[in-house]
Amino acid sequence: MPREITAFSNPLIKRVRELRDKRHRREQRQFLAEGLRILTEARETGRLPQTLFYAAASAGHPLVNALSIDVEAAGGESIQTTPDILSKLSGKDNPQAVVGVFDEFASSLDALERGKADIWLVAERLRDPGNLGTILRTGDAVGAGGLILIGESVDPFSVEAVRASMGALFTVPVVQAEWSEFVPWLRSGPGQLVGLSLDTESDYRAARYASPTFLLTGNEAQGMPPNYAAECDLLVKIPMLGKADSLNAAVATAVMAYEVLAQRRG
Repeated sequence: MPREITAFSNPLIKRVRELRDKRHRREQRQFLAEGLRILTEARETGRLPQTLFYAAASAGHPLVNALSIDVEAAGGESIQTTPDILSKLSGKDNPQAVVGVFDEFASSLDALERGKADIWLVAERLRDPGNLGTILRTGDAVGAGGLILIGESVDPFSVEAVRASMGALFTVPVVQAEWSEFVPWLRSGPGQLVGLSLDTESDYRAARYASPTFLLTGNEAQGMPPNYAAECDLLVKIPMLGKADSLNAAVATAVMAYEVLAQRRG
């Protein structure tokens, strides 16, 4: 049976609030996800929170009830609480109906099966959690095999990144690696590395993409380092007809991913 917590001073509430901080997430190897849609999508992929918090007013919702039953059946804990406490956990004035505490699920390059997808996304020193979330959603939409984060990138398990992913964090594998690890792994099997660059005359729609295609997007502010560009099998650019000299990193990734998808479907 779910237990009830209504006191802000409860030790569990304090510990869960700390998961909003990167250092505590790394120490506890857990992260927060909020919202009935996101938690339901996680449930559908076989991932359940270790702890589920929900407001009393949501207790009768069939999806909340299903989540609560499955969490407890899997050995987790379901907790009924107040909207104020949910607000403290999520950091939002208007909290979602549910908040879940999940164990981190890290993957590695060696665990990836490159042959399972035609498209893979690679982002170098991605800094913005909104961009990361949008790229994950793009990956889910085009059936990408996963997202490989190169270098010191934004934490994919931050509250902001999880929220921006709208559940795609649970459907698109995420791997964090250094460039020195990624290149040998990539070259150990099939895979075309395609870099988005302004320093090329190759139009992204004129190019032909081999499967599997690894789309490399550079850092939002500094772009792609020259040695990374030199490693690419192909550099392409998206034409800019206005005054802006480049697209947002997540937007550019989406444009490229759909071009690759269009060629595969064609």
